[in-house]
Amino acid sequence: MEKERHVLVVFPHPDDEAFGVSGTIATHIKNGTPVTYACLTLGEMGRNMGNPPFTNRENLPKIRKKELQAAADLLGIQDLRMMGLRDKTVEFEDDDKMTDMISFMIQELNPSLIITFYPGYSVHPDHEATGAAVIRAVEKMPAESRPKLHCVAFSNNCVEELGEADIINNIAPVADIKISVIKAHRSQTEQMFADITEEDTKTNPRIMAWINNERFWTYKFK
Repeated sequence: MEKERHVLVVFPHPDDEAFGVSGTIATHIKNGTPVTYACLTLGEMGRNMGNPPFTNRENLPKIRKKELQAAADLLGIQDLRMMGLRDKTVEFEDDDKMTDMISFMIQELNPSLIITFYPGYSVHPDHEATGAAVIRAVEKMPAESRPKLHCVAFSNNCVEELGEADIINNIAPVADIKISVIKAHRSQTEQMFADITEEDTKTNPRIMAWINNERFWTYKFK
């Protein structure tokens, strides 16, 4: 994994960072690279309330905010930004407002790498709108000044249409951190891990491959 000047991660929901990029984030931080995580919403419209339920719709935003902060602390992120948009409405935000929000962060932070979702291949409308805003902001920059843009894709047709991921980060040395981060988002992930033992994460080939390998597509501007 290349040493970066600064990494900016932009996702719409708490826990978006956990599954596909938390090992990459942890590795950058261990390498001494500052990481800023801009989380656009608090995931207040999420359907999961824990298993068994331990919260309700009214209190879910408070719970997810605490879970997000706990996950950031586990990763060592010192610059966590909660941007205050509403869950499941990111697609309806004004395009210029969204683009400007990302542009201002890029101007402030001067990242050498930005991580976000690949629009068209990230399934959820909030994911799509977030990735599109990041791409618009970077596209406005002179080509020679643009940071690298590594995108997460997981739609059923992503490999068919994009080809195989050109970046696969093996994050096995920080897999324990990644698992802790996933579990920190308890309201959303507790049921998922109900049948997975700690031994499974170290011996089950399918689970190990899912945890240890984080895939990215480098966005190529036309």
